[in-house]
Amino acid sequence: MQRHPVTSSRISSVGWGNNTLEVQFHNGSVYQYHGVSQSEYQKFLREPSLGSALSRLDKIHTTLYKGFGG
Repeated sequence: MQRHPVTSSRISSVGWGNNTLEVQFHNGSVYQYHGVSQSEYQKFLREPSLGSALSRLDKIHTTLYKGFGG
């Protein structure tokens, strides 16, 4: 999945496809959040704090740890 750089103290890049949000953190770890609709993704990108927004998504969507990089 292609990710795009974001401005965040925790997150370096994000991407979305097939109802999956993919997040890469500054430490290089990558997580996927399944069941995230396109409208949820767009709302997430508009949030003033992506870290706080991700914490909210983390409580309602299945998360898969992908590893580092990739």
